[in-house]
Amino acid sequence: MSQQIYGLIGNPVSHSLSPLMHNAAFKYLNIPAEYKLFPLKEERVEDFLKNLSANNISGINVTVPYKEKVIPYLDDINPVAKLIGAVNTIRVEDGHLKGFNTDGEGFLRHLQQEGFIPKGKNIAIIGAGGAAKAVIYLLLLYIPKSLKFYDLDKSKASSLVVYLKEYFEAKQKYTEINFVDSISDLNIDKCDLLVNTTPVGMKETDPCLVDVSFLHRDMFVYDLIYNPAETKLLKTAKAAGAKTANGLGMLLYQGALAFEKWFPDKKAPIEVMRQALEEGLKK
Repeated sequence: MSQQIYGLIGNPVSHSLSPLMHNAAFKYLNIPAEYKLFPLKEERVEDFLKNLSANNISGINVTVPYKEKVIPYLDDINPVAKLIGAVNTIRVEDGHLKGFNTDGEGFLRHLQQEGFIPKGKNIAIIGAGGAAKAVIYLLLLYIPKSLKFYDLDKSKASSLVVYLKEYFEAKQKYTEINFVDSISDLNIDKCDLLVNTTPVGMKETDPCLVDVSFLHRDMFVYDLIYNPAETKLLKTAKAAGAKTANGLGMLLYQGALAFEKWFPDKKAPIEVMRQALEEGLKK
C-alpha cells in the first residue's frame, strides 16, 4: 500500500502540534501514512483543495483563517459542520471532499473531563469565528442559563446571534443569547465559564484580554490556545484563583475524532496521541 498523506492547512501552521499527534497514531497502528503542515496563502487554498487526490492526500485538517472559507470547495458537508458553518476536517473519498467539524465535540469532551457541566451556567465567549461557532453550538445543546459573546467584527457577531436564536429558540427557550459591544459588557465577574476562542495570546507581546478585576475563584477560564501552554489570560486567571485549562485537551479530542473520520474502521489511540502532544509541548 502506498503511503498516504494527511495534513493541516492554515496560516500560520508552524506552531501546530498536530503532526506529532497524528504521526504517533499512524506509527502505533502501523498505518502507512504521514501528516504534514501546509501553510497556505488565501489565493492558494482553492487550487490546493482541487488537487488533493492528485497529490495523494487523503485527509486534511483546517485551521484559522480557512475554516469557513473551504466550504464552497467541498462536495459534501455533514449536518453539524453545516449548522456551525465551519469545517476543520476534510475526508477525501474517490476524489470527493467531505467536510466535518470535530472542534465543538473535542472542546466539550475536554470540558466534561475537567468536570464542568454547561447546563444552567452563565457563559462568556471572546470571539465569533469558526472555532467560536463550534464551541457555542455544542455548549447551547446543554442549555446554559446565558451565553454572551464579543467580537471586534460587530456585523459577524450580530448575524451569529440571529442565526443561533433562530435555530435554538425553536428547540429550547431557556438560554439567553446575546452579543455585546465590549469585553467589559460580558459580565465576566458573574460568569461560570469564560472561553477565549481568538488567537490573542499566542504572541509574547499580546495583551491580556480581560481586566484582572473581572476574574474570580468561582469560574473556569478556558483558552483555546495551547502553545504557549499558559497565556497571559490563563496566568492572570490562575492568580485570581480561577480554574484554568488551555486548548491541548480540545486539540487531542478533536484530533482523535478527525482521525476516526479518516479511518472509520479504527479507534484513535488517544493515550498515544496525548503522550505525543505532551512531549511536544515540553520541547
